[in-house]
Amino acid sequence: MLEIKNTEIFGLDRAIRASGNAMSVGEIDTTDKIDIGDAEYRKHTNRAEKLGSTKVGSGHDHYLLGIHVQFDIKYPQYWTIEAERYHNFEIITSQSKMHRLTTMGKEDDFYSMFNKYVDHDIMKNIREKIENYNKLKDLLSDDELLYSLFMKIISNLPCGFEMWMTCDLTYLQLKTIYLQRRNHKLKEDWGAFCDWCETLPLFKELLGIK
Repeated sequence: MLEIKNTEIFGLDRAIRASGNAMSVGEIDTTDKIDIGDAEYRKHTNRAEKLGSTKVGSGHDHYLLGIHVQFDIKYPQYWTIEAERYHNFEIITSQSKMHRLTTMGKEDDFYSMFNKYVDHDIMKNIREKIENYNKLKDLLSDDELLYSLFMKIISNLPCGFEMWMTCDLTYLQLKTIYLQRRNHKLKEDWGAFCDWCETLPLFKELLGIK
């Protein structure tokens, strides 16, 4: 099921300070560090929390766009259909079925590449198709037939097949995703995603999540 690791956060302090730009006059310096515990830190975070908890689409929370989160995520195929509907859900790069699907059948841990809901017979069938493709690819001169064999593999690949990708998202987009998906039917996947969101620095505070 969904797994996220290697999380990094960029721009948190700067975005919190920049949340006050609308009410400032003259030159600004949003690179100036804020010391946790100072009265100034509390002033900035109070403002950021108030703006960050406003209604999605109001525009008052736009400073959240400056907080970037990069991470590696293991996902089932059915999940990306929903995730990619979100604007600014940036896939930096991902594992490739086009490049590696026909070699995956050789891996000892091939069956671990499917989630627990995929029937063993289906996994076995995919592996057999991959093995057949690899046996014939150097013998066939008919490109159309080889193409047909590959299409048999990829077209029968179940939605529970899992891969890894590296992504970049902002707190602004995560806010929308979290609020829409925290009670989603796919509780093992979106539930894990939302649980991960809650572990991000100041995520719940800035978004006003109880």
